[in-house]
Amino acid sequence: MRPMTGTPGLILAASSSNSGKTTLSLGLQRLFIRKGLKVAPAKTGPDYIDPAFHAVASGRPSINLDPWAMAPEALRTRSHKQAKGFDMLFVEGVMGLFDGAANGQGSTASLARILNLPVILVLDVKGQAQTAAAIANGIKMHDPNVTIGGVILNRVGSEIHEGMLRDSFDKIGIPVVGAVRVSDDLSLPSRHLGLVQASEHHELSNKIDRIADHVGQYVDLDHMLSIAETGALANEHASAGPDHMLAPLGRHIAIAKDAAFTFIYPHLISEWREQGAEISFFSPLADEIPNPEADAIYLPGGYPELYLEQLDAASHFKASMKAAAKANILIFGECGGYMVLGREITSKEGVAFPMLDLLPISTSFNKPKLKLGYRKLSHKSNLPWPQDLNAHEFHFSQITWMGEAEPLFDAKAATGRDVGAMGQKVGSVHGSFAHIIAPSYADS
Repeated sequence: MRPMTGTPGLILAASSSNSGKTTLSLGLQRLFIRKGLKVAPAKTGPDYIDPAFHAVASGRPSINLDPWAMAPEALRTRSHKQAKGFDMLFVEGVMGLFDGAANGQGSTASLARILNLPVILVLDVKGQAQTAAAIANGIKMHDPNVTIGGVILNRVGSEIHEGMLRDSFDKIGIPVVGAVRVSDDLSLPSRHLGLVQASEHHELSNKIDRIADHVGQYVDLDHMLSIAETGALANEHASAGPDHMLAPLGRHIAIAKDAAFTFIYPHLISEWREQGAEISFFSPLADEIPNPEADAIYLPGGYPELYLEQLDAASHFKASMKAAAKANILIFGECGGYMVLGREITSKEGVAFPMLDLLPISTSFNKPKLKLGYRKLSHKSNLPWPQDLNAHEFHFSQITWMGEAEPLFDAKAATGRDVGAMGQKVGSVHGSFAHIIAPSYADS
């Protein structure tokens, strides 16, 4: 073990999605908190939902570390800022360890290489025994620059099953730091965009406590912490410059925030404030209006399709947004926010509800179809951002009508494939299905 030079850190990754990684992540964060450690959580990739669960588990807001969309210097800077003053940086991976966009770029493994953090590998061993060790050994050998510090065997069936697994891992020299038994109490409810949001769980902290109680019987926290110390983040690190931050949308940004508008990257808020912007929040579902002092309004994504009646009835919100557009105040909506800026949204049941009608577009959730992927965007709008941006698209709603308007972005997939025009702009109103993450950089 090399000497510790700063905050210990590790990445909890998996061989595939649905291995129990998120549930284990929540239980482990709570267990480290119980141990008296201050845990700084983070999530790999563009996920909006898991970080909110991290915040409840650890008591600390989580951040996104996206190795496809963010420059390596920005990843290092954001991880160091997140970990400063804490005892441990705990990063949850995404999908399988090597899964990412084009050529695996943006994978959990690429983040591990950039941050020089060890990986604790989660393996779902239900229905297998010695084969699990072969899979882990193949993962270890696949990229020697990624350190597999240990494994957690999940959904272990019995003591005999555990013994067989441990014997096979002894032979390949990968430490088993946990062998978690099957439990029906560990599942978390989900919907079309992932887990049901943390804010909708009225007793989420109690649920995480039950997860921690179960997981704590089967994991070696001290061993995991010693692995984390081998990848300690240096306490001092050169900061990424402003080129890696998105400029604030305005001097005072009013942001819609409630159960319908929840998908906001934490790094955007903190970095806008760092650059001097004032941030205020308002709830369209509560029929609140943006702060009258705001010179920019941001409608982020979320689940407007679940609250169409409330949005339709929010007369003060609607009138204030139309007045802001008439006053030429910058308005930016992404994904769900873009849909609300449009003429109408059709529900799952096929009922159309009028929206703001500030952009000539109608959308529907009546026949959902997944559209997913990273996007390279270019624009010539009056948004205060560089011409080239990195973004992510993830929605089930479909466009049913689109009127005449100037396209907001030219878009390409992560592979460089042209996916055409994306979004619209009319006067000071801008919107698209893309979630903007960061400025583009040389290798993206």
